[in-house]
Amino acid sequence: MRPSTETELAEIVLGAAGPLFIRGGGTRAIGRTAGDPLETAGLAGVRLYEPGALTLVAGAGTPLAEIEAMLAGEGQRLPFEVPDMRGLLGRDGVSTLGGMVAANASGPRRIQAGACRDSLIGVRFVDGAGQVVKNGGRVMKNVTGYDLVKLLAGSHGTLGVLSEVSFKLLPMPERTVTLALPDLAPARAVEAMAMALGSPFDVSGAAHWPGRGTFLRIEGFEASVRYRTARLRALLARFGEAGEVDDPWAEIRDVAPFHAKAGDVWRLSLKPSDAPAVAERAGGAALFDWGGGLLWVLCEAGTDLRGRIGPFAGHATLVRGTPPVATFQPEPLPLAAIAASLRARFDPRGLFNPGLMA
Repeated sequence: MRPSTETELAEIVLGAAGPLFIRGGGTRAIGRTAGDPLETAGLAGVRLYEPGALTLVAGAGTPLAEIEAMLAGEGQRLPFEVPDMRGLLGRDGVSTLGGMVAANASGPRRIQAGACRDSLIGVRFVDGAGQVVKNGGRVMKNVTGYDLVKLLAGSHGTLGVLSEVSFKLLPMPERTVTLALPDLAPARAVEAMAMALGSPFDVSGAAHWPGRGTFLRIEGFEASVRYRTARLRALLARFGEAGEVDDPWAEIRDVAPFHAKAGDVWRLSLKPSDAPAVAERAGGAALFDWGGGLLWVLCEAGTDLRGRIGPFAGHATLVRGTPPVATFQPEPLPLAAIAASLRARFDPRGLFNPGLMA
Protein backbone atom coordinates (compact mmCIF):
# COMPACT_ATOMS: atom_id res chain seq x y z
CA MET A 1 0.00 0.00 0.00
CA ARG A 2 1.36 3.36 -1.07
CA PRO A 3 -1.02 6.29 -0.51
CA SER A 4 -0.40 9.51 -2.41
CA THR A 5 -2.52 11.79 -0.21
CA GLU A 6 -3.15 12.18 3.48
CA THR A 7 -6.81 11.31 2.92
CA GLU A 8 -5.87 8.02 1.27
CA LEU A 9 -3.52 7.29 4.17
CA ALA A 10 -6.28 7.89 6.71
CA GLU A 11 -8.66 5.63 4.79
CA ILE A 12 -6.10 2.81 4.67
CA VAL A 13 -5.48 3.01 8.41
CA LEU A 14 -9.19 3.22 9.21
CA GLY A 15 -9.91 0.15 7.09
CA ALA A 16 -6.91 -1.91 8.21
CA ALA A 17 -7.88 -5.39 9.37
CA GLY A 18 -4.50 -6.19 10.92
CA PRO A 19 -1.00 -4.93 11.70
CA LEU A 20 0.81 -2.54 9.38
CA PHE A 21 4.54 -2.36 8.77
CA ILE A 22 5.25 1.37 8.33
CA ARG A 23 7.98 2.01 5.79
CA GLY A 24 9.53 5.20 4.43
CA GLY A 25 12.41 4.63 2.04
CA GLY A 26 13.54 1.44 3.75
CA THR A 27 17.05 2.75 4.43
CA ARG A 28 17.21 2.97 8.22
CA ALA A 29 14.54 0.70 9.77
CA ILE A 30 15.88 -1.59 12.51
CA GLY A 31 14.36 -4.51 14.40
CA ARG A 32 11.69 -6.90 13.25
CA THR A 33 7.94 -6.44 13.08
CA ALA A 34 4.98 -8.01 11.31
CA GLY A 35 2.23 -6.52 9.18
CA ASP A 36 1.24 -5.49 5.69
CA PRO A 37 3.70 -2.95 4.27
CA LEU A 38 2.43 0.64 4.27
CA GLU A 39 4.81 2.88 2.34
CA THR A 40 4.82 6.64 2.84
CA ALA A 41 7.05 7.53 -0.11
CA GLY A 42 3.99 8.67 -2.10
CA LEU A 43 3.40 11.50 0.38
CA ALA A 44 6.13 13.62 -1.19
CA GLY A 45 6.60 17.24 -2.10
CA VAL A 46 7.62 20.57 -0.60
CA ARG A 47 4.59 22.36 0.82
CA LEU A 48 6.38 25.52 1.92
CA TYR A 49 9.95 26.79 1.82
CA GLU A 50 10.77 30.25 3.12
CA PRO A 51 14.55 30.77 2.96
CA GLY A 52 14.25 34.16 4.65
CA ALA A 53 12.40 32.61 7.58
CA LEU A 54 14.64 29.51 7.65
CA THR A 55 11.51 27.33 7.53
CA LEU A 56 10.61 24.20 5.57
CA VAL A 57 7.37 22.19 5.37
CA ALA A 58 7.32 19.00 3.26
CA GLY A 59 5.55 15.70 2.87
CA ALA A 60 6.92 12.84 4.93
CA GLY A 61 7.75 10.83 1.82
CA THR A 62 9.94 13.54 0.30
CA PRO A 63 13.43 12.20 -0.50
CA LEU A 64 16.03 13.61 1.86
CA ALA A 65 18.52 14.08 -0.99
CA GLU A 66 16.09 16.39 -2.81
CA ILE A 67 15.66 18.53 0.28
CA GLU A 68 19.39 18.74 0.96
CA ALA A 69 20.07 19.77 -2.64
CA MET A 70 17.33 22.42 -2.54
CA LEU A 71 18.61 23.85 0.74
CA ALA A 72 22.22 23.86 -0.46
CA GLY A 73 21.13 25.97 -3.41
CA GLU A 74 20.06 28.63 -0.90
CA GLY A 75 23.12 28.21 1.31
CA GLN A 76 21.10 26.44 4.02
CA ARG A 77 20.93 23.03 5.68
CA LEU A 78 19.13 20.86 8.19
CA PRO A 79 20.99 21.53 11.46
CA PHE A 80 21.48 17.98 12.70
CA GLU A 81 23.66 16.32 10.01
CA VAL A 82 21.53 13.34 8.98
CA PRO A 83 23.33 9.95 8.93
CA ASP A 84 23.07 7.72 5.85
CA MET A 85 22.61 4.18 7.16
CA ARG A 86 22.59 2.36 3.83
CA GLY A 87 26.26 1.41 3.92
CA LEU A 88 26.09 0.16 7.49
CA LEU A 89 22.87 -1.81 7.01
CA GLY A 90 23.59 -2.99 3.47
CA ARG A 91 20.45 -1.33 2.08
CA ASP A 92 19.39 0.31 -1.14
CA GLY A 93 16.53 2.74 -1.32
CA VAL A 94 15.96 6.44 -0.83
CA SER A 95 15.93 8.04 2.60
CA THR A 96 12.79 10.09 3.30
CA LEU A 97 12.04 12.92 5.69
CA GLY A 98 9.46 10.83 7.54
CA GLY A 99 11.86 7.94 8.07
CA MET A 100 14.49 10.38 9.28
CA VAL A 101 12.06 11.84 11.83
CA ALA A 102 10.73 8.43 12.91
CA ALA A 103 14.30 7.38 13.74
CA ASN A 104 15.27 10.80 15.17
CA ALA A 105 18.33 10.43 12.92
CA SER A 106 21.05 12.80 14.13
CA GLY A 107 24.75 12.99 13.29
CA PRO A 108 27.92 14.46 14.82
CA ARG A 109 26.56 18.04 14.92
CA ARG A 110 23.99 16.97 17.53
CA ILE A 111 26.35 18.07 20.31
CA GLN A 112 26.02 21.65 19.09
CA ALA A 113 22.74 21.94 17.16
CA GLY A 114 20.66 19.30 18.93
CA ALA A 115 18.92 16.23 17.54
CA CYS A 116 16.42 15.97 14.70
CA ARG A 117 13.56 16.44 17.19
CA ASP A 118 15.06 19.76 18.30
CA SER A 119 14.75 21.22 14.78
CA LEU A 120 11.31 19.70 14.16
CA ILE A 121 8.65 22.36 14.70
CA GLY A 122 5.51 20.68 13.37
CA VAL A 123 4.03 17.33 12.34
CA ARG A 124 0.91 15.96 10.71
CA PHE A 125 0.18 12.26 11.11
CA VAL A 126 -2.58 9.67 11.04
CA ASP A 127 -3.23 7.86 14.32
CA GLY A 128 -4.49 4.31 14.83
CA ALA A 129 -8.12 5.43 14.59
CA GLY A 130 -7.55 6.86 11.12
CA GLN A 131 -7.72 10.46 12.32
CA VAL A 132 -5.43 13.19 11.00
CA VAL A 133 -3.61 14.89 13.86
CA LYS A 134 -1.62 18.14 13.65
CA ASN A 135 0.75 19.52 16.26
CA GLY A 136 3.19 22.41 16.18
CA GLY A 137 3.50 24.83 13.32
CA ARG A 138 5.85 26.95 11.29
CA VAL A 139 7.45 28.60 14.32
CA MET A 140 8.72 27.24 17.62
CA LYS A 141 6.16 27.62 20.40
CA ASN A 142 5.03 26.08 23.65
CA VAL A 143 2.07 23.71 23.55
CA THR A 144 -0.23 22.29 26.16
CA GLY A 145 -0.90 18.60 26.64
CA TYR A 146 1.24 16.20 24.59
CA ASP A 147 4.19 17.65 22.73
CA LEU A 148 3.54 15.42 19.74
CA VAL A 149 6.38 16.95 17.76
CA LYS A 150 8.86 15.52 20.27
CA LEU A 151 6.88 12.30 20.80
CA LEU A 152 6.77 11.31 17.13
CA ALA A 153 10.51 11.88 16.60
CA GLY A 154 12.21 8.61 17.52
CA SER A 155 8.97 6.64 17.85
CA HIS A 156 9.91 4.40 14.87
CA GLY A 157 6.39 4.48 13.47
CA THR A 158 4.74 3.00 16.57
CA LEU A 159 2.48 5.96 17.44
CA GLY A 160 1.28 7.16 14.06
CA VAL A 161 2.07 7.44 10.36
CA LEU A 162 3.71 10.76 9.52
CA SER A 163 2.29 12.63 6.54
CA GLU A 164 3.97 16.04 6.84
CA VAL A 165 6.89 17.53 8.78
CA SER A 166 8.11 21.09 9.41
CA PHE A 167 11.65 22.17 10.27
CA LYS A 168 13.64 25.18 11.28
CA LEU A 169 16.85 25.48 9.23
CA LEU A 170 20.34 26.96 9.57
CA PRO A 171 22.64 28.77 7.14
CA MET A 172 25.68 26.95 5.79
CA PRO A 173 28.89 28.07 7.54
CA GLU A 174 31.34 30.26 5.66
CA ARG A 175 34.30 28.11 6.75
CA THR A 176 34.81 24.70 8.36
CA VAL A 177 38.04 23.43 9.92
CA THR A 178 38.70 19.99 11.39
CA LEU A 179 41.60 19.49 13.77
CA ALA A 180 43.03 16.03 14.41
CA LEU A 181 45.01 15.03 17.46
CA PRO A 182 47.40 12.09 17.16
CA ASP A 183 45.82 8.73 17.97
CA LEU A 184 45.14 8.71 21.72
CA ALA A 185 43.99 6.02 24.11
CA PRO A 186 40.19 6.21 24.47
CA ALA A 187 40.25 7.68 28.00
CA ARG A 188 42.71 10.34 26.93
CA ALA A 189 40.69 11.08 23.79
CA VAL A 190 37.50 11.56 25.81
CA GLU A 191 39.38 13.90 28.13
CA ALA A 192 40.55 15.96 25.14
CA MET A 193 37.06 16.07 23.62
CA ALA A 194 35.53 17.11 26.94
CA MET A 195 38.03 19.96 27.20
CA ALA A 196 37.27 21.11 23.66
CA LEU A 197 33.49 20.91 24.11
CA GLY A 198 33.71 22.72 27.44
CA SER A 199 35.69 25.56 25.89
CA PRO A 200 34.12 28.79 24.56
CA PHE A 201 35.19 27.92 21.01
CA ASP A 202 31.87 26.42 19.86
CA VAL A 203 33.06 22.99 18.70
CA SER A 204 30.46 21.38 16.41
CA GLY A 205 31.95 17.89 16.20
CA ALA A 206 34.07 15.77 18.54
CA ALA A 207 34.82 12.15 17.68
CA HIS A 208 37.48 9.54 18.35
CA TRP A 209 38.26 6.99 15.65
CA PRO A 210 40.71 4.48 17.18
CA GLY A 211 43.73 4.00 14.97
CA ARG A 212 43.02 7.16 12.99
CA GLY A 213 42.73 10.09 15.38
CA THR A 214 40.63 12.34 17.57
CA PHE A 215 38.73 14.91 15.50
CA LEU A 216 37.35 18.31 16.47
CA ARG A 217 35.36 20.60 14.18
CA ILE A 218 34.91 24.38 14.20
CA GLU A 219 32.47 26.15 11.84
CA GLY A 220 31.34 29.70 11.18
CA PHE A 221 32.58 32.94 9.70
CA GLU A 222 36.11 32.93 8.29
CA ALA A 223 37.72 35.28 10.84
CA SER A 224 35.96 33.64 13.77
CA VAL A 225 36.98 30.15 12.69
CA ARG A 226 40.59 31.23 12.25
CA TYR A 227 40.67 32.74 15.75
CA ARG A 228 38.89 29.85 17.48
CA THR A 229 41.03 27.24 15.72
CA ALA A 230 44.24 28.87 16.96
CA ARG A 231 42.90 29.13 20.49
CA LEU A 232 41.69 25.53 20.50
CA ARG A 233 45.08 24.30 19.30
CA ALA A 234 46.76 26.08 22.18
CA LEU A 235 44.25 24.74 24.69
CA LEU A 236 44.82 21.14 23.56
CA ALA A 237 48.62 21.32 23.32
CA ARG A 238 49.02 18.91 26.23
CA PHE A 239 47.43 16.16 24.09
CA GLY A 240 49.79 16.63 21.16
CA GLU A 241 49.94 18.79 18.07
CA ALA A 242 46.53 19.29 16.46
CA GLY A 243 46.80 19.58 12.69
CA GLU A 244 44.16 20.45 10.10
CA VAL A 245 42.85 17.46 8.12
CA ASP A 246 40.38 16.75 5.35
CA ASP A 247 36.75 16.35 6.40
CA PRO A 248 36.18 12.93 8.07
CA TRP A 249 32.66 13.72 9.28
CA ALA A 250 30.64 11.93 6.59
CA GLU A 251 32.52 8.72 7.42
CA ILE A 252 32.01 9.21 11.16
CA ARG A 253 28.36 10.17 10.65
CA ASP A 254 27.66 7.05 8.59
CA VAL A 255 29.77 4.70 10.78
CA ALA A 256 31.93 3.92 7.75
CA PRO A 257 34.55 1.90 9.73
CA PHE A 258 31.96 -0.88 10.14
CA HIS A 259 30.67 -1.01 6.58
CA ALA A 260 30.95 -4.48 5.01
CA LYS A 261 32.49 -5.82 8.24
CA ALA A 262 31.06 -9.07 9.61
CA GLY A 263 29.37 -8.95 12.99
CA ASP A 264 26.66 -7.13 14.90
CA VAL A 265 26.62 -3.36 15.32
CA TRP A 266 25.36 -1.73 18.51
CA ARG A 267 24.68 1.92 19.27
CA LEU A 268 25.17 2.98 22.89
CA SER A 269 24.13 6.30 24.40
CA LEU A 270 25.92 6.93 27.67
CA LYS A 271 27.91 9.37 29.78
CA PRO A 272 31.04 10.34 27.85
CA SER A 273 33.24 9.66 30.87
CA ASP A 274 31.92 6.06 30.98
CA ALA A 275 32.55 5.36 27.29
CA PRO A 276 36.18 4.12 27.48
CA ALA A 277 35.43 1.56 30.22
CA VAL A 278 32.23 0.38 28.51
CA ALA A 279 34.07 0.04 25.18
CA GLU A 280 36.75 -2.06 26.89
CA ARG A 281 34.14 -4.38 28.41
CA ALA A 282 32.36 -4.64 25.08
CA GLY A 283 35.45 -5.78 23.19
CA GLY A 284 35.56 -5.61 19.41
CA ALA A 285 35.93 -2.38 17.45
CA ALA A 286 34.58 0.96 18.67
CA LEU A 287 33.86 4.43 17.31
CA PHE A 288 33.25 7.35 19.68
CA ASP A 289 31.06 10.32 18.64
CA TRP A 290 29.40 13.23 20.50
CA GLY A 291 32.49 13.60 22.67
CA GLY A 292 32.05 10.00 23.82
CA GLY A 293 28.31 10.22 24.48
CA LEU A 294 27.62 8.01 21.45
CA LEU A 295 29.53 4.74 21.22
CA TRP A 296 29.32 2.45 18.19
CA VAL A 297 30.49 -1.13 18.79
CA LEU A 298 31.14 -3.90 16.27
CA CYS A 299 31.21 -7.34 17.89
CA GLU A 300 30.79 -11.00 17.03
CA ALA A 301 27.45 -12.01 15.52
CA GLY A 302 24.98 -13.18 18.12
CA THR A 303 26.59 -11.31 21.02
CA ASP A 304 24.33 -10.25 23.88
CA LEU A 305 26.22 -7.01 24.36
CA ARG A 306 24.01 -5.81 27.19
CA GLY A 307 24.84 -8.95 29.15
CA ARG A 308 28.53 -8.65 28.34
CA ILE A 309 28.99 -5.05 29.47
CA GLY A 310 26.61 -5.22 32.44
CA PRO A 311 24.65 -2.31 33.91
CA PHE A 312 25.61 1.21 32.85
CA ALA A 313 23.99 4.63 32.83
CA GLY A 314 22.56 4.68 29.33
CA HIS A 315 21.02 2.38 26.75
CA ALA A 316 22.18 0.03 24.01
CA THR A 317 20.34 -0.47 20.71
CA LEU A 318 21.00 -3.32 18.30
CA VAL A 319 21.29 -1.58 14.92
CA ARG A 320 22.53 -4.49 12.81
CA GLY A 321 22.25 -8.19 13.69
CA THR A 322 19.69 -10.68 14.93
CA PRO A 323 20.76 -12.16 18.26
CA PRO A 324 17.97 -13.35 20.60
CA VAL A 325 17.72 -10.04 22.45
CA ALA A 326 15.44 -7.01 22.15
CA THR A 327 16.45 -4.44 19.54
CA PHE A 328 15.79 -1.58 21.94
CA GLN A 329 16.97 -1.36 25.54
CA PRO A 330 14.25 -2.73 27.87
CA GLU A 331 12.75 0.20 29.76
CA PRO A 332 12.35 0.46 33.55
CA LEU A 333 8.84 -0.60 34.54
CA PRO A 334 7.47 2.92 35.25
CA LEU A 335 8.74 4.20 31.89
CA ALA A 336 7.51 1.09 30.08
CA ALA A 337 4.04 1.67 31.55
CA ILE A 338 4.01 5.25 30.25
CA ALA A 339 5.16 4.11 26.80
CA ALA A 340 2.47 1.41 26.69
CA SER A 341 -0.15 3.97 27.72
CA LEU A 342 0.92 6.30 24.90
CA ARG A 343 0.74 3.50 22.33
CA ALA A 344 -2.71 2.55 23.60
CA ARG A 345 -3.82 6.18 23.30
CA PHE A 346 -2.56 6.79 19.77
CA ASP A 347 -2.81 3.27 18.35
CA PRO A 348 -5.56 1.49 20.32
CA ARG A 349 -5.79 -1.39 17.81
CA GLY A 350 -2.06 -2.07 17.88
CA LEU A 351 -1.67 -1.57 14.13
CA PHE A 352 1.63 0.23 13.81
CA ASN A 353 4.90 -1.77 13.83
CA PRO A 354 3.59 -4.03 16.63
CA GLY A 355 6.12 -5.23 19.20
CA LEU A 356 8.99 -3.19 17.77
CA MET A 357 9.56 -1.00 20.83
CA ALA A 358 7.47 -2.84 23.42
